[in-house]
Amino acid sequence: MMQSTTAAARITRAFSAASLPVARNILVVDDEENLRNAMSKFLRARGFDVSSAEDGARALDLLQHTAFDGMLCDVRMPEMSGLEVVPRALELSPDLAIVMLTAVNDAPTATEALAQGAMDYLMKPVELPDLAAAIDRALHKRELLIQQRHVERMIREEVAQRTEELEHEKRVLAETSIGIVRTLVNVQEAKDMYLRGHSQRVAALAATVAASLGLSDDDVEDIRLAGQLHDIGEIGVAESLSKKPGPLTDEERQHLREHVRIGVEILQPLPQLDRVLPYVQDHHENWDGSGYPRGIQGEAISLGGRIVHAVDAYDAVTSRRAYREPKTPEEAIDYLSLLSGSKFDPDVFEAMRPVVLRRKSLHFIDEVP
Repeated sequence: MMQSTTAAARITRAFSAASLPVARNILVVDDEENLRNAMSKFLRARGFDVSSAEDGARALDLLQHTAFDGMLCDVRMPEMSGLEVVPRALELSPDLAIVMLTAVNDAPTATEALAQGAMDYLMKPVELPDLAAAIDRALHKRELLIQQRHVERMIREEVAQRTEELEHEKRVLAETSIGIVRTLVNVQEAKDMYLRGHSQRVAALAATVAASLGLSDDDVEDIRLAGQLHDIGEIGVAESLSKKPGPLTDEERQHLREHVRIGVEILQPLPQLDRVLPYVQDHHENWDGSGYPRGIQGEAISLGGRIVHAVDAYDAVTSRRAYREPKTPEEAIDYLSLLSGSKFDPDVFEAMRPVVLRRKSLHFIDEVP
């Protein structure tokens, strides 16, 4: 509310500051010298600075070199009519307030003059009070239009600035929220020497596999983030299960599987993770439908989920556990290849194979003291 009030105050001040000096510089264009001189004299007597032109060409020449606020222009002139002068005059001076003069009671001509950009239309012979009123109206309308454009520009700038501020605030909030979740993952892994660094390794390798599949930079970064956050739900699972030296019971296994649901519940309130959430949810779904939590199969599983699943399994078998030694990258690939087509998407697995064999440095095993 305070920010909206401040913005409104700035716009109000901008409107007040938009007040313009009184427009006083007038150009009179008429091929009748006596009438041209009479109108010029009258306008000077009213305090205007007046220049005059006997035809359209001279008027346009003056407009190129002098800033005029308003123009009185006859419709019927030799060589170039007033209707021809108007659009060219407005090209040279877009804010020019134009009042047309004609001795012909011709409604279509009046309509055309206004359509070309004139602000008013007077019949000859012109009564001087009517002329003064028409000039004043046109100049006032000109000032209002200039003020309106100025305020509209200020509003656009204010909206753009506020939009950028909001986007910055959203980015900061998103980065802060994701940073907190990453910290929770790191804290969780720090409690178990066998899991330390697991999420970072999965993130790095998953991003490399995604890139090798030709995914866009945005998709690669989403999959990297899913790799970092995929096990956040383990914060709600008993720590003893990951350290158990023997096989898990059915009840323990079911409890461990709850980490996917818990992870989704932790991440779901963060809208900036909408694209990442399906990958976290699917990272234990098997290609043949035997996985969890939903038991979906094939391409119904998100591609990010399939990638994180394969990389997660690779990191698991190449990491030391309390109950076994780690496999080498070659041994891990040979072992996991038996599960390609059942647990893992064959295309994803084949993309992972050369990556881990060519770039073994991507994977490292924490030394147990």
